[in-house]
Parts: sequence; C-alpha cells; structure tokens
Amino acid sequence: MNKYWLMVFSAGFVEVAWVSGLKHASTFLEWTGTILAIIISFYLLIYTTKYLPIGTVYAVFTGLGTAGTVIAEIILFKEPINLVKMVLILVLLIGVIGLKMVTDEATNKEEA
Repeated sequence: MNKYWLMVFSAGFVEVAWVSGLKHASTFLEWTGTILAIIISFYLLIYTTKYLPIGTVYAVFTGLGTAGTVIAEIILFKEPINLVKMVLILVLLIGVIGLKMVTDEATNKEEA
C-alpha cells in the first residue's frame, strides 16, 4: 500500500470522528474537534485525488466512513446491532477492498 492510499484510509478514519461529532458534540471543545476533523479529512481526501483516481478515492473514502461510522455507533454509543445492516456493511467493505485492489493493479500496469 502506498502512502496515498494510507492517506485515503486515514481520511476515512477521521471522517468517522467528525460524522460522530456532528451528532454527539455538545461543548465548544467537542465542536472544535469536529471542525478540525472535517478540515483534516477533506484535506487528505483532496490531496490524494492529485495522485489517485478521484472516483475510486471517493468511493473508498465514503465506504470506509460509512462502515466505520456504523461500527463506531455500535461500539461507542450502544446502537443496537442489526444483522441485515452488518451484512450490508460487509458487502460494502468487500466492494471498497475490491476497488482498491483493482486500482492498484491498474496503477502498477501504467508504471510498467
């Protein structure tokens, strides 16, 4: 995995923080952290699109953010576990992993 994909994964991880912050922030410090997380997440996303295909980057970013937010809500905020939702998140993650793998293969072919 190259540094740009690591940045995409980091942006997705930070997205989970700011999305959760939008729902649960109630103090000035929590809102400040949420705003900083938005800035960091989008900076990483925009920066990586200069080096990776924008459609794939955005799909991976939103897929990881969606899956991560659902999992964070279950673990941190005691949301009920829904089996159908978990299966759909698994399908989403399989698609995200597949997109990343196909993009790496295409990038490696272009470099050869």
